[in-house]
Amino acid sequence: MPTNILVVDDLPQKLLVYRAMLEELGQNIIEARSGEEALKQVLRYDFSVILLDVNMPALDGFETARLIRNRKRSTHTPIIFITAFADEVRTMEGYAHGAVDFMMAPVVPEILRAKIRVFVELFRLNRQVMRQAEEQIALADERTKRLAAEEANRNLSFLATSGAVLGKSLDFAATLQDVARLGVPYLADSAYVAVPAIDGIGWTAVAARKNDADQVMFEKDVARQALPEHLSTAIDRIFAQRDLKRPGEVDPAIESTGLMLIQALQARGQTIGVLALKRDTPRGPFTPTEEDVAETLASRGAVALDNAQLYWNLREADRQRNEFLSMLAHELRNPLAPIRNSVEILRSEGLNAADLARSRDMIGRQVDQLIRLVDDLLDASRITQGKIRLKLQPVDVAVVVEHALEASRPEIEARRHRFHVDVPSAPLHVMGDATRLAQVLTNLINNAAKYTPTEGEIWFRVRAADDGSIVMSVRDSGIGIPQEMLNRVFDLFIQVDRTLDRSVGGLGIGLTVVRRLVEMHNGRVEVRSAGIGKGSEFTILLPKCEPVAANPAPVPEQANGTKTESASCRLLIVDDNRDSADSLGLLLTLSGYSPQIAYDGHAAVALAKTLRPDVVLLDIGLPGLNGYEVARRLRADVDTKAACLIAITGYGQDENGRLAQQAGFDRHFVKPVVFDELLAAISKWKLAGP
Repeated sequence: MPTNILVVDDLPQKLLVYRAMLEELGQNIIEARSGEEALKQVLRYDFSVILLDVNMPALDGFETARLIRNRKRSTHTPIIFITAFADEVRTMEGYAHGAVDFMMAPVVPEILRAKIRVFVELFRLNRQVMRQAEEQIALADERTKRLAAEEANRNLSFLATSGAVLGKSLDFAATLQDVARLGVPYLADSAYVAVPAIDGIGWTAVAARKNDADQVMFEKDVARQALPEHLSTAIDRIFAQRDLKRPGEVDPAIESTGLMLIQALQARGQTIGVLALKRDTPRGPFTPTEEDVAETLASRGAVALDNAQLYWNLREADRQRNEFLSMLAHELRNPLAPIRNSVEILRSEGLNAADLARSRDMIGRQVDQLIRLVDDLLDASRITQGKIRLKLQPVDVAVVVEHALEASRPEIEARRHRFHVDVPSAPLHVMGDATRLAQVLTNLINNAAKYTPTEGEIWFRVRAADDGSIVMSVRDSGIGIPQEMLNRVFDLFIQVDRTLDRSVGGLGIGLTVVRRLVEMHNGRVEVRSAGIGKGSEFTILLPKCEPVAANPAPVPEQANGTKTESASCRLLIVDDNRDSADSLGLLLTLSGYSPQIAYDGHAAVALAKTLRPDVVLLDIGLPGLNGYEVARRLRADVDTKAACLIAITGYGQDENGRLAQQAGFDRHFVKPVVFDELLAAISKWKLAGP
């Protein structure tokens, strides 16, 4: 292929001569009559050689050569100066401006053609080398792209296989092994996965290793000392971050040490474990692409493990629910059996006074037990839903302790325990709800009594700590708590006693209530036990506060009305449960009242119109016309708007009390109502007057 040759001279006849000399070379001859025109041609074409006259007007040959050399594409284009006047100085100046040769005019055609032919050939060879280099670069680029595509396909195939494998099972142990196995041998020679134990106690690790036959070998429950040092350190750091950082604050890539890549396993913004991939020295360090693949594997593995954990939690919750229902049935049947037996005894003829009293007391005790069970259930429900409201005020700890000890004494005396109490004489105060704090202490003392064999020992101690907190502890010599249960005893429906006889009873919700109530008081509760048969100790820590000026103690409400006053009180009972209404009516009759009874809402409104009751004991859950609507209608009627409306209902949530107040009720009692409290409420209304 012809190359371009540029001939520059200001004389047309010389240009014609040079063209005649060079035509037989078969190249493209391009002419320029000035330096400026030569520069324009250099901008348009690439030249194998340039013949340049030195003596030209305006822009001479040397300046033209300098400008040609300043252009990047023509920096190395050979320039041959042609001049009629040559001395050593001008020759040196020409070479300084980039000349490769000097020829004296007149030019010998054969010499000119020989020199031009050399530069043309060099130009062709240079172009060929450049073309070959470009082809090699293109081939290398194509090969690189092909290899990258093949690697990308392999990685995509690996990740697709990983996704299929990890989506196959919801078994936690199997998923744990799959996460470790998938990294070997594709990414590493060995892989480790460490996660918290599924029961929440400690942690567990599995390993997958490639043997000499390229087979993957598993190791379950890898010992801590068998783990690589970097991984052991990372586990400590990750597990510390799980407790100290908010979700999403732990970087997915924990660290890379060249031959070991450690990834945090994260799901739903939480770090749930660690994946470590380890290579032997001959294989070399991880590449950035392999690190990306490992991160994707860790992400998918974390989701699979999280799903398996959620599935395990769901099954565990279902098991606990079934177990709880079984416990609940057991605990309800226990008091119901003696109640039913006592009813049969009361039906017997010729019953003496002692048997009558014993049956009556038996029914009372068992009803109290049922009430405690229901109250525990309601407290657990309210706490879970965040519906408990505390009445916070400075409370004397001694008063709370006195109430708790009084409530716990029957349980302790029944089991003949030796009870040691250590309470300082100096008053200590906490900001709290006295009733709820007494409930907490009563629960702990009763637990200690139940889980301590007959004639055991219980120690109750109160002290002021140096950090300004009040410490209350209950220690016993009872059955103790296994180490694996210490972190779970405060969970809902969890009990240490799993024996068939269920000798200590309970629903497994008391300690949950204790923990939540203590936390609501800005405190904390701790448990310690040396193990089975070595007793246990529960400790409550509450912030201390300063006392306030004491208010006069309220005068207790008393049912001090006389039979004459009772008889003058027009009283209406409304309840669709006939046994409940009739039994309450009988009790009130025995107390000197003459109540009227209605068994539904419409009958109540009609009866109230003629009776004009002073007090209405009204159930909420009535068919047709509920208790709230009955109350509103009574308040709207001029004949009954001044009556005292007392709700007696099985609905005991705070919301029910609020709705009752809005409907016009004066008081709200939850079934089974304590009869003396009901009499006190009626008596208080009579004393105050309508």
